[in-house]
Amino acid sequence: MQGTAAILREPNQPFSIETVQFDPPRAGEVLIRIRAVGICHTDMVFASGAMGSPFPLILGHEGAGVVEAVGEGVTKVRPGQKVLLTFNSCGQCSQCHSGDPAYCQDFVALNFACVRSDGSSCVHQDAGQVSARFFGQSSFASHAIADERNVIALPENADLASFAPLGCGIQTGVGAVLRSLKAQAGSNLVVLGGGAVGLSAVLGGKIAGCSKIIMIEPQEARRQLALELGADHAIDPATGDTAEQVRAILPQGANNVVDTSGNVGAISAALGMLAPHGALGLVGVPGSLDAALPLPIVPAITYGYTIKGIIEGDSDPDTFLPELIALHAAGKLPIERFSTIYPFDQINQAIADSHSGKCVKAILELPA
Repeated sequence: MQGTAAILREPNQPFSIETVQFDPPRAGEVLIRIRAVGICHTDMVFASGAMGSPFPLILGHEGAGVVEAVGEGVTKVRPGQKVLLTFNSCGQCSQCHSGDPAYCQDFVALNFACVRSDGSSCVHQDAGQVSARFFGQSSFASHAIADERNVIALPENADLASFAPLGCGIQTGVGAVLRSLKAQAGSNLVVLGGGAVGLSAVLGGKIAGCSKIIMIEPQEARRQLALELGADHAIDPATGDTAEQVRAILPQGANNVVDTSGNVGAISAALGMLAPHGALGLVGVPGSLDAALPLPIVPAITYGYTIKGIIEGDSDPDTFLPELIALHAAGKLPIERFSTIYPFDQINQAIADSHSGKCVKAILELPA
């Protein structure tokens, strides 16, 4: 079937909108017509080539759309149904069986290899195959082929442009606080980075009932937005030692710290903010596979710090995404406050605006 896709032919180059051919869905697969897709920082990390991405490549992993066809054996969704796409998992390993599909033993192969399990692609051009299936979807396109496991049915009245970011960025930020760190009511929270994931973590802190929420972010507009969304304090890292500034507010230190920046310097400073038994959650993807954190071992032992890597907010999408949809309906996830919608063919402008800080969460909208 013919459609279009935003293709990246070389690292750090503009995306080009091109005609492509999509395979029909195989057994267990779902063909979705994409109506909206969020742009995530992780897309840009893989677009840089730093993670060994195969080119030419279709990225995009916050897709939402309408099912057009299903492969043999699919019972979870049906044609005509609105759906939300998220990360993929095997459903067979011990992690999937225990309700931790974000830590699926095949996560890397299923989400980053950008091919089907047999090494083939589901997207082609006359010159050959195009790498797709990024996060089990590659939704910077008119269509995506996903597996039944990484598709979630939505209500008939769902606003797809509003819900698209739930599939990665929002579930990661909220989930980091609620599921990964399990922040308790009355505890405090520090968030490093005021992008969509960081602002979602602030909202997660409000939902958890955190007593003090502190945002650390260099851009003034994002600091102000964090305050409007529920943060009690917003710190500009350019004004001095961030650990000292946090401890001026929280003398005993921070119970929960979520880093969404991927900046090693910022993360190192965060170690000095932690309270006894404090937890630091690492969410932000650095720009290099070699990025490493220097850990002061004696303080870590003395104060019992926890440093936890977090992927997708420890989400089990079949249960957590419906919870997020309910929170949105209740007014507790006003993600529209930091979302900007662009036509799909303005993908390069949307990315430029994201880099410059002109917008926080860019969402691409495609025609019906």
